[in-house]
Parts: sequence; structure tokens; C-alpha cells
Amino acid sequence: MRTRSRWLLGALVCLVLLGIGLNQVPAVRTAVAWRYEKLTLYVRNLVDPIGPAPTALPVTAPAPTPTLTAAPPTGTTTAAAPTATATAVPPPPQAMLESPPFEKQTPNNCGPATLSMALHMYGWEGDQAEIAAQIKPVLQDRNVNPEEMAYYVRNFAGWLNVEYRVNGDLELLKRLLAARYPVMVESTTSLDPNDALGASDDLWAAHYLLLTGYDDATMTFTAQDSYHGANQLVPYTQLAEDWAAFNHLYMVVFLPEEQAEVAGILGADWDAEQNRLRALAAAEAATKESPDDAFEWFNLGSNLVYFERYEEAARAYDQARQLGLPQRMFRYQFGPFLAYFHSNRNEDLLLLANYALGWPGSEEAWLWQGWGLYRKGDVEGAVAAWNKALSINPSNYVDARFALQRVGY
Repeated sequence: MRTRSRWLLGALVCLVLLGIGLNQVPAVRTAVAWRYEKLTLYVRNLVDPIGPAPTALPVTAPAPTPTLTAAPPTGTTTAAAPTATATAVPPPPQAMLESPPFEKQTPNNCGPATLSMALHMYGWEGDQAEIAAQIKPVLQDRNVNPEEMAYYVRNFAGWLNVEYRVNGDLELLKRLLAARYPVMVESTTSLDPNDALGASDDLWAAHYLLLTGYDDATMTFTAQDSYHGANQLVPYTQLAEDWAAFNHLYMVVFLPEEQAEVAGILGADWDAEQNRLRALAAAEAATKESPDDAFEWFNLGSNLVYFERYEEAARAYDQARQLGLPQRMFRYQFGPFLAYFHSNRNEDLLLLANYALGWPGSEEAWLWQGWGLYRKGDVEGAVAAWNKALSINPSNYVDARFALQRVGY
């Protein structure tokens, strides 16, 4: 009996040591941490389900109703923004780039994985872990902004250039691909039901794709999809629909000597200010053509935020919220926080920040919760929120550092 007890004790010790050893392997540690987090969130959401995105609160003392026009901001010309060159050569009916080594994303890592594949097409030799270490070092950070992706290229792959714009269209994507430039787009995807974080999860999520080809005969793009697999065929109509939720944002990496060619392909959109003016006009037209499309109203708000027309932006976001938005929308796009903050609609700011934190891991939501609390006079709560934001992105989140410095911490 004693011998058996010793054997069982020895086996238990071996299992514990084996577990400790395996936990030192980054891939194992990440997998365990992700499964633990999914389980805890699922249980929490069973008790307190995340409902639909909240609609806007009543505005008790509204300013005069602004007109939602695509007028340029103060100080700019009232002339129409130039259009892309009308005589541009149409793209050929097919183009296909050599696919990079496929990289399956680790949890919450589609941005770094997609960028890694794009950089590999230019001879870069790193992987998604190297990128994530700089722009999302914490596993729970579920969003990487295009600004963060561009920051990585400019600071850690500085022999390359990168630009991103909004208001893209399918023909522009094809022209870039035909000229041998892979294109990253921010769109949406449907999550695997096994990745649901609660029974009420709508399974809608933001997602980056790397486009490496197209074919007019099948009307499909070829996409390197870090979540679903390599060389996925995405119908033109599906990409157009999925892309709309993110203002038709696209990103191109290129060599410095290729800048003139890329600028020529983008035409008027090479100029970032003109690109946003065109995007604003397009979004306004889209809301008139499809007034029940929440994403078009959201894009209108985001383009108005770019020009600091915050009250108009807030009203556009109000309409988008009234029509209904996906549960994770405010985990990826933060224009509404800016619009409500600068429009002095603090309760809406806090409502959205708190809702976004129902899907934890967003340093941006913690930042804006902090500002909302600060405006309510809760300095202690604000400081705690900003420190939480920094714990998620300790290296690069200058907005949280500024907030703490602003209040003397």
C-alpha cells in the first residue's frame, strides 16, 4: 500500500513538473491562457449576457440641428475634391501574386499575422509574434488599429513605406494587384461558433485580409485569411459588403522607389485630406441612397470626426446606433467616443465605453471610460481606467500616458 502511495505521489509530482515545463513553451502558454479566458468570459456572459449595442440617450438640450453635408472644414476650399484620373487604364481581367508563407493567427492576432504575411512578400523574415510584441503585447488586446500596423512598418521595417486610406473600391484594389502590390483590407468575418463568448454572441468580428489576386471570370479575390485559411476565394460582392463596416479601409506596403507608381494608382486619394473629403461625400450620398444602412451612417460619423465636426458626427452615430450595430463594433472603431466627448455628451460616452468593456481587452475603451469618469468628477476611477489601458498596451499607448499626466499622475 505504501509503495502504491509513493508511486501515485511520484506520478503526481511528474505531472505537475510536466505542466510547469509545458507552460514555459510560449505556444502552450498562449493556448492555455486563451482557453481559460474564453471559459471565464463564457460563464460570465451566461450570468450577465451582453445584449445589443445601446441606442443613443435622449439629448436634453440639443444644439441647433446641423446639416449633414460634405462641406470641407473651415479654411479649406469649397471646390469639389478632384476625382481619380478618368483615363486610368482598366485593370486586366485577372492578376495573381505569389502567395506568401501562410501564417495561422494566434488568438486575437489577425492584424499582426496579416501584416507578417504582407511583409514576407518583401523579404521580411519575422513572424506575427514579433509584430504583436510591439503593437499588442497582451493576449487580451483584441484590436489592432491600422495606425498601429503602419507604426510597426515605419519603425521596425523602415526600409519599406506604408500608406492606408479609406473609401476604396473594388476597381482600385484590382489596379493595385495588377501592378503587383498586395493589399490589406479591414473587413468583417463570422466567427466559428466554438469561439463564441456567450450564448448571445452574434459572432460578428473585425478582420484583416491580405489580397493577393483577383479573377473577373469567377468574380473573386484571392485572400490570405489568417483565421479561415490560405488562398481563400472571396466573391466581389461579399468583400464589398464585408468591407463597408470599416469605411472601405485599405493598406499598401511598398518600396520607397515605388512611391510615384502607387501615388499614380491612387490618384486623388494619394492626398490623405482629399481622400477624406471624397470619403465624406461618398458616405453622405450612401446615407441618402440607403438610409436604413447602419454602417453607412457610422462611416459618415467617422469621416465627420476626421474633420472635427463632432456634433454632426455624434448625430450620424446616433442614427447608426438606432438602426442597430454589431456587439463588437465599439471594440474596433472609436470615432463615437471622440464625437460624444467633444459634444459634451458624457453619459453617451460612458454608456458606450462600459458596453465595449463587456468584451474586455480594449485599451481604447478603458481610455474613454477614464475620460467619462473624470468629467463626472471621479478622478480615482479615471486614473484606475487609464492604468488599466496602459496594462494592456504598456509600450505604445501614449493617449493613456497623456491622460495620467494631464491630471497629475
